[in-house]
Amino acid sequence: MKIYKDDAFTKACADSVSYGFYGRTGGHSEGLFTSLNCGPASGDNLAHVAANRAKVAQHLGAQDGIISTLYQCHSGDCLSIDTHVPTGEARPKADALVTDKPGLAIGILTADCGPVLFAAKKQNGEPVIGAAHAGWGGALKGVLDETVAKMVRIGAVPESIKACLGPCILLASYEVSNDFAKPFITQHDEAEHFFKAAPKAGHLMFDLAGYIAMRLSLAGVKQVSLMEVDTYREEADCFSFRRATHRGEKDYGRQISAIMIR
Repeated sequence: MKIYKDDAFTKACADSVSYGFYGRTGGHSEGLFTSLNCGPASGDNLAHVAANRAKVAQHLGAQDGIISTLYQCHSGDCLSIDTHVPTGEARPKADALVTDKPGLAIGILTADCGPVLFAAKKQNGEPVIGAAHAGWGGALKGVLDETVAKMVRIGAVPESIKACLGPCILLASYEVSNDFAKPFITQHDEAEHFFKAAPKAGHLMFDLAGYIAMRLSLAGVKQVSLMEVDTYREEADCFSFRRATHRGEKDYGRQISAIMIR
Protein backbone atom coordinates (compact mmCIF):
# COMPACT_ATOMS: atom_id res chain seq x y z
CA MET A 1 0.00 0.00 0.00
CA LYS A 2 1.05 3.57 -0.68
CA ILE A 3 0.64 5.42 2.61
CA TYR A 4 1.30 9.14 2.88
CA LYS A 5 2.49 10.53 6.21
CA ASP A 6 3.90 13.82 7.46
CA ASP A 7 6.78 13.96 9.94
CA ALA A 8 5.42 16.87 11.98
CA PHE A 9 1.94 15.34 12.23
CA THR A 10 3.39 11.93 13.08
CA LYS A 11 5.33 13.55 15.91
CA ALA A 12 2.14 15.24 17.15
CA CYS A 13 0.33 11.89 17.13
CA ALA A 14 3.19 10.24 19.07
CA ASP A 15 2.56 6.63 20.09
CA SER A 16 -1.05 7.18 21.13
CA VAL A 17 -2.55 7.70 17.66
CA SER A 18 -2.17 5.80 14.38
CA TYR A 19 -3.10 7.33 11.04
CA GLY A 20 -2.54 7.21 7.31
CA PHE A 21 -3.48 8.92 4.06
CA TYR A 22 -3.89 5.80 1.93
CA GLY A 23 -3.36 5.94 -1.83
CA ARG A 24 -4.84 3.67 -4.48
CA THR A 25 -2.27 0.84 -4.52
CA GLY A 26 -2.14 -2.49 -2.74
CA GLY A 27 -5.82 -3.41 -2.82
CA HIS A 28 -8.18 -5.94 -4.39
CA SER A 29 -10.25 -3.85 -6.83
CA GLU A 30 -9.90 -3.99 -10.61
CA GLY A 31 -10.45 -1.85 -13.69
CA LEU A 32 -11.33 1.79 -13.03
CA PHE A 33 -11.14 1.01 -9.30
CA THR A 34 -7.63 -0.50 -9.27
CA SER A 35 -6.80 -1.19 -6.56
CA LEU A 36 -7.37 0.09 -2.97
CA ASN A 37 -10.80 1.61 -3.61
CA CYS A 38 -12.50 2.18 -0.25
CA GLY A 39 -15.67 3.88 -1.50
CA PRO A 40 -18.84 1.79 -1.00
CA ALA A 41 -20.85 4.30 -3.06
CA SER A 42 -18.75 3.61 -6.16
CA GLY A 43 -19.83 0.99 -8.66
CA ASP A 44 -17.09 -1.35 -7.49
CA ASN A 45 -17.60 -4.90 -6.25
CA LEU A 46 -18.62 -4.38 -2.62
CA ALA A 47 -16.67 -7.45 -1.53
CA HIS A 48 -13.53 -5.83 -2.92
CA VAL A 49 -14.32 -2.56 -1.15
CA ALA A 50 -14.86 -4.40 2.13
CA ALA A 51 -11.57 -6.27 1.75
CA ASN A 52 -9.76 -3.01 0.99
CA ARG A 53 -11.21 -1.29 4.04
CA ALA A 54 -10.36 -4.26 6.24
CA LYS A 55 -6.76 -4.06 5.02
CA VAL A 56 -6.57 -0.39 6.00
CA ALA A 57 -8.18 -1.12 9.38
CA GLN A 58 -5.59 -3.80 10.01
CA HIS A 59 -2.77 -1.39 9.21
CA LEU A 60 -4.22 1.16 11.64
CA GLY A 61 -4.46 -1.50 14.32
CA ALA A 62 -8.26 -1.49 14.56
CA GLN A 63 -8.99 -4.82 16.21
CA ASP A 64 -12.64 -4.81 15.12
CA GLY A 65 -11.60 -4.32 11.48
CA ILE A 66 -13.97 -1.37 11.03
CA ILE A 67 -13.44 2.22 9.90
CA SER A 68 -16.39 4.57 10.41
CA THR A 69 -17.12 6.76 7.39
CA LEU A 70 -20.04 8.96 6.39
CA TYR A 71 -22.47 9.72 3.59
CA GLN A 72 -20.42 12.73 2.53
CA CYS A 73 -22.43 15.59 1.06
CA HIS A 74 -20.09 18.61 0.92
CA SER A 75 -21.66 20.08 4.06
CA GLY A 76 -20.26 21.96 7.02
CA ASP A 77 -21.44 19.30 9.45
CA CYS A 78 -19.32 17.30 11.89
CA LEU A 79 -20.41 14.42 14.14
CA SER A 80 -18.93 13.54 17.52
CA ILE A 81 -19.11 9.77 18.01
CA ASP A 82 -18.32 7.24 20.73
CA THR A 83 -19.29 4.13 18.75
CA HIS A 84 -19.19 3.16 15.08
CA VAL A 85 -21.75 4.83 12.82
CA PRO A 86 -24.22 2.72 10.79
CA THR A 87 -23.11 1.48 7.38
CA GLY A 88 -24.75 1.30 3.97
CA GLU A 89 -27.76 3.50 3.29
CA ALA A 90 -28.14 4.14 7.04
CA ARG A 91 -24.83 5.95 7.36
CA PRO A 92 -25.32 9.55 8.54
CA LYS A 93 -24.95 12.53 6.23
CA ALA A 94 -22.06 14.74 7.34
CA ASP A 95 -18.48 15.53 6.32
CA ALA A 96 -16.39 15.17 9.46
CA LEU A 97 -16.05 12.97 12.53
CA VAL A 98 -14.38 13.46 15.92
CA THR A 99 -13.90 11.07 18.83
CA ASP A 100 -11.96 10.52 22.03
CA LYS A 101 -12.61 6.76 22.18
CA PRO A 102 -9.62 4.38 21.82
CA GLY A 103 -9.92 1.72 19.15
CA LEU A 104 -12.54 3.63 17.15
CA ALA A 105 -11.13 4.24 13.67
CA ILE A 106 -12.63 7.15 11.72
CA GLY A 107 -12.06 8.02 8.08
CA ILE A 108 -12.81 10.25 5.14
CA LEU A 109 -13.11 9.28 1.46
CA THR A 110 -11.73 11.55 -1.27
CA ALA A 111 -10.85 11.67 -4.95
CA ASP A 112 -9.51 15.28 -5.30
CA CYS A 113 -11.12 16.92 -2.25
CA GLY A 114 -8.96 17.69 0.77
CA PRO A 115 -8.72 15.00 3.47
CA VAL A 116 -7.78 16.64 6.79
CA LEU A 117 -6.81 14.63 9.87
CA PHE A 118 -6.63 16.18 13.35
CA ALA A 119 -4.88 15.22 16.59
CA ALA A 120 -5.08 16.99 19.96
CA LYS A 121 -4.81 16.44 23.71
CA LYS A 122 -7.09 16.95 26.67
CA GLN A 123 -5.87 18.65 29.81
CA ASN A 124 -5.05 15.21 31.24
CA GLY A 125 -3.05 14.27 28.14
CA GLU A 126 -5.61 11.90 26.63
CA PRO A 127 -5.99 12.15 22.82
CA VAL A 128 -8.80 13.61 20.75
CA ILE A 129 -8.89 13.00 16.98
CA GLY A 130 -10.82 14.19 13.96
CA ALA A 131 -11.19 13.58 10.22
CA ALA A 132 -12.74 16.06 7.77
CA HIS A 133 -13.72 15.92 4.10
CA ALA A 134 -12.82 19.41 2.90
CA GLY A 135 -13.85 19.85 -0.69
CA TRP A 136 -14.40 23.43 -1.80
CA GLY A 137 -18.05 23.25 -0.72
CA GLY A 138 -17.43 21.88 2.76
CA ALA A 139 -14.47 24.16 3.37
CA LEU A 140 -16.52 27.19 2.33
CA LYS A 141 -19.42 26.10 4.57
CA GLY A 142 -17.12 25.76 7.60
CA VAL A 143 -16.56 22.02 8.01
CA LEU A 144 -13.04 22.65 9.32
CA ASP A 145 -14.24 25.23 11.86
CA GLU A 146 -16.95 22.83 13.00
CA THR A 147 -14.46 19.98 13.40
CA VAL A 148 -12.22 22.12 15.60
CA ALA A 149 -15.23 23.26 17.65
CA LYS A 150 -16.44 19.68 18.16
CA MET A 151 -12.97 18.57 19.25
CA VAL A 152 -12.89 21.34 21.85
CA ARG A 153 -16.39 20.40 22.97
CA ILE A 154 -15.25 16.87 23.85
CA GLY A 155 -12.24 18.12 25.76
CA ALA A 156 -9.43 19.01 23.35
CA VAL A 157 -7.22 21.88 24.48
CA PRO A 158 -7.52 24.36 21.56
CA GLU A 159 -3.79 25.16 21.52
CA SER A 160 -2.96 21.46 21.19
CA ILE A 161 -4.88 20.84 17.96
CA LYS A 162 -2.70 19.84 15.01
CA ALA A 163 -3.94 19.22 11.46
CA CYS A 164 -2.59 17.60 8.32
CA LEU A 165 -3.96 17.91 4.79
CA GLY A 166 -3.30 14.84 2.69
CA PRO A 167 -3.19 14.40 -1.10
CA CYS A 168 -5.72 16.54 -2.99
CA ILE A 169 -6.04 18.36 -6.29
CA LEU A 170 -3.47 21.16 -6.40
CA LEU A 171 -3.37 24.62 -7.96
CA ALA A 172 -1.84 23.60 -11.31
CA SER A 173 -4.68 21.11 -11.95
CA TYR A 174 -7.72 22.94 -10.59
CA GLU A 175 -9.30 25.20 -13.21
CA VAL A 176 -12.55 26.96 -12.28
CA SER A 177 -14.75 29.69 -13.73
CA ASN A 178 -14.30 33.33 -12.74
CA ASP A 179 -17.66 33.29 -10.95
CA PHE A 180 -16.53 30.37 -8.79
CA ALA A 181 -14.31 32.70 -6.74
CA LYS A 182 -17.04 35.14 -5.71
CA PRO A 183 -18.47 33.40 -2.60
CA PHE A 184 -14.97 32.73 -1.26
CA ILE A 185 -13.88 36.34 -1.58
CA THR A 186 -17.21 37.63 -0.28
CA GLN A 187 -16.74 35.54 2.85
CA HIS A 188 -13.03 36.36 3.35
CA ASP A 189 -11.23 39.10 1.41
CA GLU A 190 -7.91 37.29 1.75
CA ALA A 191 -9.30 34.32 -0.20
CA GLU A 192 -8.50 36.20 -3.41
CA HIS A 193 -4.87 35.11 -2.93
CA PHE A 194 -5.88 31.52 -3.70
CA PHE A 195 -7.12 32.28 -7.20
CA LYS A 196 -4.61 32.75 -10.04
CA ALA A 197 -5.00 33.56 -13.71
CA ALA A 198 -5.68 30.52 -15.88
CA PRO A 199 -4.52 29.97 -19.48
CA LYS A 200 -8.16 29.70 -20.54
CA ALA A 201 -10.08 32.97 -20.84
CA GLY A 202 -12.78 33.49 -18.22
CA HIS A 203 -11.20 30.95 -15.87
CA LEU A 204 -8.99 30.84 -12.80
CA MET A 205 -6.76 28.31 -11.10
CA PHE A 206 -7.83 27.54 -7.51
CA ASP A 207 -5.40 26.72 -4.70
CA LEU A 208 -7.64 24.46 -2.62
CA ALA A 209 -4.78 23.42 -0.33
CA GLY A 210 -3.87 27.03 0.42
CA TYR A 211 -7.49 27.90 1.12
CA ILE A 212 -7.84 24.93 3.49
CA ALA A 213 -4.68 26.02 5.32
CA MET A 214 -6.13 29.53 5.71
CA ARG A 215 -9.42 28.21 7.07
CA LEU A 216 -7.59 26.00 9.56
CA SER A 217 -5.52 28.95 10.71
CA LEU A 218 -8.64 31.11 11.11
CA ALA A 219 -10.17 28.29 13.16
CA GLY A 220 -7.25 28.56 15.57
CA VAL A 221 -5.11 25.61 14.46
CA LYS A 222 -1.48 26.60 15.05
CA GLN A 223 0.25 23.66 13.31
CA VAL A 224 -0.96 22.79 9.82
CA SER A 225 0.95 20.34 7.62
CA LEU A 226 0.36 20.26 3.86
CA MET A 227 1.31 17.45 1.49
CA GLU A 228 2.29 18.58 -1.98
CA VAL A 229 0.72 15.55 -3.68
CA ASP A 230 -1.61 16.29 -6.60
CA THR A 231 -4.28 13.61 -6.93
CA TYR A 232 -5.04 14.68 -10.51
CA ARG A 233 -1.46 14.21 -11.69
CA GLU A 234 -0.42 11.22 -9.58
CA GLU A 235 -2.45 8.66 -11.50
CA ALA A 236 -0.52 5.61 -10.32
CA ASP A 237 -0.98 6.47 -6.66
CA CYS A 238 -4.23 8.46 -6.38
CA PHE A 239 -7.83 8.38 -7.55
CA SER A 240 -9.15 11.60 -9.12
CA PHE A 241 -12.74 12.54 -9.91
CA ARG A 242 -11.64 15.35 -12.23
CA ARG A 243 -9.24 13.15 -14.15
CA ALA A 244 -11.94 10.52 -14.60
CA THR A 245 -14.38 13.21 -15.76
CA HIS A 246 -11.94 14.65 -18.30
CA ARG A 247 -11.42 11.16 -19.71
CA GLY A 248 -15.12 10.43 -19.93
CA GLU A 249 -14.83 7.52 -17.52
CA LYS A 250 -18.15 6.54 -15.96
CA ASP A 251 -16.88 5.99 -12.43
CA TYR A 252 -13.86 6.36 -10.17
CA GLY A 253 -12.38 5.02 -6.95
CA ARG A 254 -12.03 6.76 -3.60
CA GLN A 255 -8.98 6.72 -1.36
CA ILE A 256 -9.36 6.72 2.39
CA SER A 257 -7.65 8.81 5.05
CA ALA A 258 -8.09 7.40 8.54
CA ILE A 259 -7.01 7.92 12.13
CA MET A 260 -7.47 6.04 15.41
CA ILE A 261 -6.57 6.37 19.08
CA ARG A 262 -4.70 3.22 20.06
